[in-house]
Amino acid sequence: MTNPYRDLELLAPAGNVACLHAAVQAGANAVYLGCEDFNARRGADNFTLENLSQACDYAHLRGVSVYMTVNIAVLPEETKRAVELVRQAWRRGVDAFIVQDLGIAAEVKRVLPEARLHISTQMNTHGVDGVRAAARLGADRVTLARELTLLEVAEASAAAHECGMSAECFGHGALCICYSGQCFMSSLIGGRSANRGMCAQACRLPYSLHNASVKNALPSEGDHLLSPKDLCSIDMLIELGATGVDSLKIEGRMKSPEYVFSVVGVYRRVLDRLADAADALCCEDEVELAQQLRASHVGPTEDERRILTEAFSRGFTEGYLKGRRGNEIMSYGRPNNRGVFVGRVGDVRNGEVFLSSEIELHEGDLLEFWTNKGHFACTLSDFSRKGSQWRFRVEKRVSKGDRVFRVRDASMAFEDDAMEPRLPVNAKAFLRIGEPLVIEASCAQASIRFEGPIIEQARTKAVSEEEAREHIDRLGNTPFYFESLEVSVDEGVGIGFSALHKARTQALKRLEDAMLSGRRERPLTKSPEPVHALPAKNQRCEVVALATNPACARAAKRAGADVIYVPVLNYRRGEACVAGQLTATASQAGYPSKCVMALPVVDKAPMNAEEPFDVWEYAKPGKPLLVENLGQALRASESGMEFEIGSHVPLTNALSLQFAADLGAKRVWLSPELTLDQIEAIGKDAPVALGLTVSGYQELMTTEHCLLMSQGPCNQKCSECVRRKSPHFLEDRKGYQFQVVTDSCGRSHLYNAVQLDAAHLACKLIAVGISSFMVDTTLMNVEQTTNAVARVVRARDIAYKGDHSVSKAEGCTTGHLFRGVQ
Repeated sequence: MTNPYRDLELLAPAGNVACLHAAVQAGANAVYLGCEDFNARRGADNFTLENLSQACDYAHLRGVSVYMTVNIAVLPEETKRAVELVRQAWRRGVDAFIVQDLGIAAEVKRVLPEARLHISTQMNTHGVDGVRAAARLGADRVTLARELTLLEVAEASAAAHECGMSAECFGHGALCICYSGQCFMSSLIGGRSANRGMCAQACRLPYSLHNASVKNALPSEGDHLLSPKDLCSIDMLIELGATGVDSLKIEGRMKSPEYVFSVVGVYRRVLDRLADAADALCCEDEVELAQQLRASHVGPTEDERRILTEAFSRGFTEGYLKGRRGNEIMSYGRPNNRGVFVGRVGDVRNGEVFLSSEIELHEGDLLEFWTNKGHFACTLSDFSRKGSQWRFRVEKRVSKGDRVFRVRDASMAFEDDAMEPRLPVNAKAFLRIGEPLVIEASCAQASIRFEGPIIEQARTKAVSEEEAREHIDRLGNTPFYFESLEVSVDEGVGIGFSALHKARTQALKRLEDAMLSGRRERPLTKSPEPVHALPAKNQRCEVVALATNPACARAAKRAGADVIYVPVLNYRRGEACVAGQLTATASQAGYPSKCVMALPVVDKAPMNAEEPFDVWEYAKPGKPLLVENLGQALRASESGMEFEIGSHVPLTNALSLQFAADLGAKRVWLSPELTLDQIEAIGKDAPVALGLTVSGYQELMTTEHCLLMSQGPCNQKCSECVRRKSPHFLEDRKGYQFQVVTDSCGRSHLYNAVQLDAAHLACKLIAVGISSFMVDTTLMNVEQTTNAVARVVRARDIAYKGDHSVSKAEGCTTGHLFRGVQ
């Protein structure tokens, strides 16, 4: 049995050059970084093609791999530039590319089959089907969703290994409340797309939860109701190693070098201790090994936990790894760094603060004071100390008893040195009269032999062995140091010291080139021409309605809808919802015939499973089916189903449409982040029929944590939850109300406060290639459903008659059809 802790890759963030150095010096096995615009942290410093080669050389010399993020939804006009960026980055030494966009992923494997492809967590891989779909794309690795339990991580990792891939999971850092790749909140509210690397973090703002039947806001432990704590798995490394996952990822490309150095260093030390302990144990399997390691108490120390807390913490949680999804994972009280509690103000005299604390403070520490009038931060300077009593001045008013936290420890500052860690070289130098100067050197797996000028007899003063050694050993501004250096000098040798310096420099440069051989300035081979499917045949535009209860489904049918889509979670008996509200009066037997079943965005078993439920129960071969993730699409394709791909799979360019067509999709529902012009760019020659949601409230988030829990914990028996029987909404500071709907799996769905209506654009939408309009009636009652569907049907019919369009609806939004996204 191999040692899972020795083999577990520690993958660190590198938001800039200093962070790259910090990650490598702290012991990362690999780093991930962004280059230019196509990455999910466009606000980080990131890298350019100009300094990417240097970054790769720095990492590769030290045995560290470099992965580049191309993990955003790519718009039609960007695909060529995105693929060319990947090609040029591969030439400069990048080892693998972390990709979200289906089309870009497929194109990368076509034009660079030798490059390694990693599927981003943005692709929402949360089960075995998703892992298999990643393999279908040609991926070498899949990054798992953050919402998985340890058992699910183990299952997904095993599936990845069966497909010849590795698996990666997050181990530390910020958690998104929404499933990755499924958040449209920042996008639809402010035009800054989380799926494009420009998230405005609307989830960290204050909200209040309301029950529509209650006047006042519901009680909660704070007002940051969408803000999770930070993930910390330092106490679970034994269990994570036992899952078989191959890479442990630390989040933080927007964080400082100090954060990277501190966090990576702690995880490195704990993993190394576990690996050493595992080497000393004789175990038959991972389970027995994990049991013995737990008994040996080789986990993190209290000091290491403190370092993690001081690096950055909103409060720590083990997330969903242990199957917990309640309030214990949330940071309702505050959405930013909590730091470490230092103590309380003991006294204030003449503007001086007296603080009693056993924690060692330093000049430059950033302290945060929590007063009865809010909180503020100040940098510690000009202080005095007597025992555990600290005395210093602050500019703002504080009072006795106020709490003090340290949110930055000045002693943890990272001192950047681009040459560290230096690499050990074993070398020999031979200075023989009448022969070339010879330097033999080896480092890691590379060895070189360098021959310099012919050594002559000294005309004046001969060079001694000690002098030759001293001058050869002046490595200065190089990444090397001599672990051993043997110098053999004939008596009477004459050579200038500058010649020795030049020979040493040239020899080490040759050694560096040998170490980087095959990983820099790679040639680009000509790619085969792509094979494009024929454009889909134009057909009369259909109007479809998504209905979550029989009454609205029948109303939509009477109003002229051509097809009714029903979410399988609502098709189950007792799960019909009207306007987002669970109702026991709706009959499950009354759905119209020939409804299309719609699978949920997340189809893994719920953590609160009261009884087994397979969402595929209603999916039948030969019957139409709407799928909402890539794993579902692959399974439907292999099962011979007539499937469509929903808008939760971001299809935003011609390459992604081509992949969907190759997979066998009958129709795709386009991303809500496309503009009218961008739809036109991909609609003309689209190889698959295109649909677009034109009416209804748009879903902003899908969360594993139930948003109704902020009013207090529950027994998580969702089938009998009384909260689901009343409409709930989150209200922001401006008074906008975002409805919350929790499904039978305990997952919440957050909807936009403003209704979408693009019916008046029917003529233009048909002209640019849309052949299906969807009306999402999830938050509508029967009357509203009737009116909304009838309006879209009328708009469609008018468009075909060429008369005029319906009037623009008041108080509604057209989404991104005109304003686009950043």
